[in-house]
Amino acid sequence: MSVIAARSFALPRIRQPSVLPGFGLTMGFTLFYMTLLLLIPLAGLLLAATRMSFSEFWVKGIADPRVLAAYRLSFGASLLAATLNAIFGFIVAWVLVRYRFPGKRLIDAIVDLPFALPTAVSGIALTTLYARTGWIGQWFDIFGIRIAYTWIGIVIALTLIGLPFVVRTLQPALEDLEKELEEASACLGATRWRTFTRVIFPSVLPALLTGFALALARALGEYGSVIFIAGNMPHRTEIAPLLVVVRLENHDDHGAIAISIVLLAAAFVMLLSINLLQWWSRRYQH
Repeated sequence: MSVIAARSFALPRIRQPSVLPGFGLTMGFTLFYMTLLLLIPLAGLLLAATRMSFSEFWVKGIADPRVLAAYRLSFGASLLAATLNAIFGFIVAWVLVRYRFPGKRLIDAIVDLPFALPTAVSGIALTTLYARTGWIGQWFDIFGIRIAYTWIGIVIALTLIGLPFVVRTLQPALEDLEKELEEASACLGATRWRTFTRVIFPSVLPALLTGFALALARALGEYGSVIFIAGNMPHRTEIAPLLVVVRLENHDDHGAIAISIVLLAAAFVMLLSINLLQWWSRRYQH
């Protein structure tokens, strides 16, 4: 009798009510969804790459001087843009979290504009502004500085599309940062710079690194907003994603696949880094 009573009391604890279906159904749907939209296309790309020899892959995807120039531009401009976003994104997030001022909601909404704005529209807008006859570019042209159709324009375009990733990643971390810690640091005689470097910055560093990695990964795969302002000159302003399209237009499928595999590997490393940073962030906060 006691055993039956124990089982009757144990059943409600085992079968708890849930709004969504059970683990088996939801897990099966998750695997089906990811396989259909992600794993099958990537597997097709990797399968097509197996039809190439290693020497052909190396020549078309890595050793080609035009491809190397595109890699240097894409990775270099993306790294510089992500660094700028880490600096100025921290300032924007700090202002939105710590201060109240007229138009705050408008600025907060403008930060998300690159998420909704079509990349082609942003590329055309930047080209119009920074061309030699544009509203901003004409003033730089007086001093002989060209922005559009140079690497500088590419960095500006990548900075625009990557800023929201840093701001939105930093905002929750800054909101959770207690102001009492800053007040305690000031009461102990610390300067503002010492409070920032010893109290504020270490607390938001995991979120800042995650935002930096997200902006970098986004910049590496950007295409639409860059092709208009870059000028797309081989060995000078031609990015790697554009070179994939050029190879396909020239019916060089193996060359396009080789470049795509390199970009895919870089994206995988970035996503893995983001997951490791998030794991480290949770461990650091704990």
